[in-house]
Amino acid sequence: MRKLHVSLFLAVLWFITSVVLLTLPGSDLPQEDWLDKIYFDKWVHIGMFALLVFLWCWALSKWNRISAGFKPIFFRIALSAVAYGILMEFIQRYFIPGRSFDITDMVADAVGAFVGFFYSTWRFIKK
Repeated sequence: MRKLHVSLFLAVLWFITSVVLLTLPGSDLPQEDWLDKIYFDKWVHIGMFALLVFLWCWALSKWNRISAGFKPIFFRIALSAVAYGILMEFIQRYFIPGRSFDITDMVADAVGAFVGFFYSTWRFIKK
């Protein structure tokens, strides 16, 4: 039961951290040109959303040891993360000063969510 608490705590903590990071005003973000050349921002989005999905799938896998029905639930977690990423782009566009709406960020969020989904499926679903 303790591992459930730790995994759920980490999932919630990472979700809160991602909300804070995605709602920082644009003036608080680093403005390095060389980072744009290596698409650093997109890699950050991929990593954030992969970790987000992984942590929620990990928490769910601790809830119940029977893993047969996890794949559809993991898929819903990934889809929820994609919807969250899209929502955050609209919030950035309309409510966060200095932030903009970026479709490529949504694509990176979706890629990260599905990286987290595929890794979690491989890691937690017993064959």
